[in-house]
Amino acid sequence: MKLHVLGCGDAFGSGGRNQSAYLVETQDRLFLLDCGPSTLLALKRAGFDPRRLDAIFLSHLHGDHYGGVPFFLLDALYENPRERPLHVAGPEGTEERVRGLLGLMFGDPSEQRELPPTTFHLLQHQRQKNIEGIQILPFRVPHQVNAVSLGLKIGYEGKQILFSGDSAWTDLFITHSQGVDLFICESTFFEEAPPNHMSYKTIMENLPRLGCKNIILTHMGKEMLARRGEVKINAAEDGMVVEI
Repeated sequence: MKLHVLGCGDAFGSGGRNQSAYLVETQDRLFLLDCGPSTLLALKRAGFDPRRLDAIFLSHLHGDHYGGVPFFLLDALYENPRERPLHVAGPEGTEERVRGLLGLMFGDPSEQRELPPTTFHLLQHQRQKNIEGIQILPFRVPHQVNAVSLGLKIGYEGKQILFSGDSAWTDLFITHSQGVDLFICESTFFEEAPPNHMSYKTIMENLPRLGCKNIILTHMGKEMLARRGEVKINAAEDGMVVEI
């Protein structure tokens, strides 16, 4: 199993980075964790045919995390037709938001746009799903007040990945990190501690409690990037490939 970091930037593209997109490649599966607006471009630049993509798992419905989905649908309609459905899974409202965004971007938003073969799935707190043989355990994390943001624990071929999505610290990361092969953990700030994102300082304070085999920091903002030389944990870069 390999992780291809297609985008590890924040909502502002700090450091000139692509927005959130983490491509997981196995012998017979290809799937995305989040899909920022620059994802289709990054996937093609990395040499992948979008028709190979089995599924997109969305942590939440902020534009820098799901805004790239309509481009995949448009590509499948006109450039690379799909014979099998693309599975799109996310929190409540995912199908409506994706359809609505596609309509706003490419057509009349008052009319429902034709989709290529697509199957939508609802991800709910602590309810495990099996999509194309991929095990997904979603759990709610503290990022938004009213809308749902999810952390995702993914399992396939005996390997496990924990993905924080966007989130402030929660001890659920301790619970779900035990034994996982890789924790993709947001670290928007270095020392600042807002109520909806994590800081490197908080992660380091809790690092001994995490039970993951490897951790990679991502979604870094300008404060975090400015102090990159002080970071003692692996940090993501666009184009990075990680063996899991």
